[in-house]
Amino acid sequence: MASATDPAPPPEASDASTGTLPQQAVPGALRATADMPTAEHFLGLKSVGTIFTYAKDPTTGDMHAHRCSASVVESPGHNLILTAGHCAGGKAVFVPSYRTEFTLDKQPYGFYRIADWFAESLYVHNSKKADSDLDFAFGGLQPSQSGKNAQDVVGANRLLRTPGYLNKVTMVGYPSSHNPEDRAVRCPAQTEALPGFYQIQAKCRGMWGGTSGGPWFSKVDWAAGTGDIIGNVGGYNGGGNDANVDWLTYSPMYGDWFFRLYDEAKNNQHIAHGSSYQQPPLPFSMGSGGTWTSARLLASGEYTGDNKGDLIVVWTTGEVTLYTGDGEGGFVGRRRLAAPNATWKNVKSLTGGDFSGGSGSDLMAVWNNGEVRNFPDVGTQGLAGGIKLAGAGSVWKSAAQISGGSFGTANNVTDLLVRWNDGEVTDYTGVGDRGFGTEHRLLKPNTAWKQATLVTAGNFTGGANWDVLVRWSNGKVSQFRETGPRSLGRQIQMAAPRSTWTRAAAMTAGSYDSDGRPDDLVVRRTDGETTMYAHTGTAFGAKSMLVAPK
Repeated sequence: MASATDPAPPPEASDASTGTLPQQAVPGALRATADMPTAEHFLGLKSVGTIFTYAKDPTTGDMHAHRCSASVVESPGHNLILTAGHCAGGKAVFVPSYRTEFTLDKQPYGFYRIADWFAESLYVHNSKKADSDLDFAFGGLQPSQSGKNAQDVVGANRLLRTPGYLNKVTMVGYPSSHNPEDRAVRCPAQTEALPGFYQIQAKCRGMWGGTSGGPWFSKVDWAAGTGDIIGNVGGYNGGGNDANVDWLTYSPMYGDWFFRLYDEAKNNQHIAHGSSYQQPPLPFSMGSGGTWTSARLLASGEYTGDNKGDLIVVWTTGEVTLYTGDGEGGFVGRRRLAAPNATWKNVKSLTGGDFSGGSGSDLMAVWNNGEVRNFPDVGTQGLAGGIKLAGAGSVWKSAAQISGGSFGTANNVTDLLVRWNDGEVTDYTGVGDRGFGTEHRLLKPNTAWKQATLVTAGNFTGGANWDVLVRWSNGKVSQFRETGPRSLGRQIQMAAPRSTWTRAAAMTAGSYDSDGRPDDLVVRRTDGETTMYAHTGTAFGAKSMLVAPK
C-alpha cells in the first residue's frame, strides 16, 4: 500500500470508507495521526470477497472492475451475503476470497450470481443524512456452476448487534484503487461514535474505494475463515467523509432496523418500511479522546441521588462537567456545572466525599492560592458559593493533592488524605463544615512522596479503612492497604516503574457498579483514552474503555 497516504484520492474513494467527521455532525475535523494503523495485505478469508458487475454474461469476460466487498452470512438457504446499501443493485456476481491471478472460472471457491437484492427502501445512495444509518444490504446468491451454495463451500459469518460505540474490530475488504496488487487487506482498529448518527467510525490508513460493504469483525477464526460481524463499511456519504481521505471509515450500527432486514432476506421477503426513517435513540457517548486530553481533574461521588456513582471532570478551560453513572460501569448523560471560567482553571486538586452530611456527595476543592472550599450536595445545589474552609494565602498553598475517603471514620467518607509539596502526608479525620477535624501526620516531609504524581483512594481490599493508590513519576503504581490515623498501611506494587502507567494523567476511584463498593478505578491517559478498571483489588480489575484514544 505504498501510495495509501496520497493527499488527493481518486473520486471512487467516496464509495469506500474514508474521511474526517462530517462537518454538520461535529464542529472541527479529525486529523490523521502518526500512530494510527495501516491496512496490510493478506491472502484473504474464505467467506469475504468482492462484487463484480456485468452487463450481459460474466462468463464471457463482460465484467467491470470490482466495486465493493461482501461477506457470506448465516442463512437457512446457505446463500446470503452482506454488503453496503450503496453497493446493492444491478447485475453482479460475488467472488469469495477473490484472487486476481485467476480468471473467473478458476477462482478457488467459485463465483455466485446475485439473484436478488434486499436493501432498505428508505436509504438514499451515499446519503449524508440520518438515513445513511441504513447503508447495509443483503444479496441472495444462486448456486455456483457446480451446483453448490456459497455457505456450504466457504462457511458463514455470524451477525451480532453492535455492542456500543467502543469496540475492537478487524476490518477486511478489497480496495479497488491504490491497490496495484489487487489483494485483500485487513486492519485492526478501535471504533468510537460518529456523533449525530447511529454509526461508528474507525481510523486506519489504506481503506480506499472498494472496501465498501466489507465486514468489521469483533472476532475472527483465521483458520476457518469466518467470525462474528458487528459492522460493515458504509454509512455517512457511503462510508467516508466529504474529504474522501483513506484513513477514517464509517459503519452503520446493527440494531432493530438491520435485523429486520436480515430476517426479510433470510425469508426471501421484500417489505416496505414506511415513508420515513425513525432514528433510534443514540447510545450515550462520553466524547472523543481529543476532547478528553483536556480533562485535568477527576472526582468520584454519588451526586445525582440515585445511589449510582457519578464522575465530575474539571477541564483545562475551567469548565466543570458532571457525568451521570448508570450503575453498571458506564455513563448515561452529562450536565455542565460550570461554564469555562478563570476560577476553576486555578483549582489544583479536588475530591468527592460526604463532609457536610447531606443526602448526596460533596465536592472539595483546593485552589493554587491556598483557598479550600467544600460544595455540599453539588449534584443538586451546584457550585455556587460553597463553604470556605481555608482562605487565600493559607498553608493549603503547599497542598499538592487531596483525596477523600474513610481513613479512621468507618463507613463515612469524612476523612481527607493530603500530600504536601515537601512529601509530608497527613490524614484529617472528621472533616466537616466547620473545619478539617483532627490532623494525623502519617509521614514527615520526605523525598519519596515528592514523586507521587497522582493520588486517589478507594476500598480495594474490603477492610474497615480505605486504601490509597499512588502513581509515581517513574510510572510505578503502589497501593497502601488500610490507611488510617496511625499509618499509611502496607505497601504493595501494582505496576512496575516505566510501565504504561507513565501515560496516566488523571485518576479517581468510586463505586460505579451495583456492588456498592468504591473499588472501580477511572484513569485518563495522555492520549485521551479513558478507562475503567472495575473491582480493582490488589491487582487492577476488569478493563473497559470509556473514551477511545485520540
